Amino acid sequence: MAGPPKGHGVYIEVTIQGNFAKVTAIDGVTGIEASIMGPATAPRDALADAAARKLRYMLEKKGGV
Repeated sequence: MAGPPKGHGVYIEVTIQGNFAKVTAIDGVTGIEASIMGPATAPRDALADAAARKLRYMLEKKGGV
């Protein structure tokens, strides 16, 4: 899974809301969160990977990587 740099733990939360899944990735060091929405039927690994990639993008954008 692509995600935050080494040493940064990442927490993944999946919430099902009807036909959609909201997936939030939280950086364990900075507390920065990134959320995505996807179909509830999508594989959890794919959704978690997308949220982790978005989190990495946000960390890079803020200079935290």
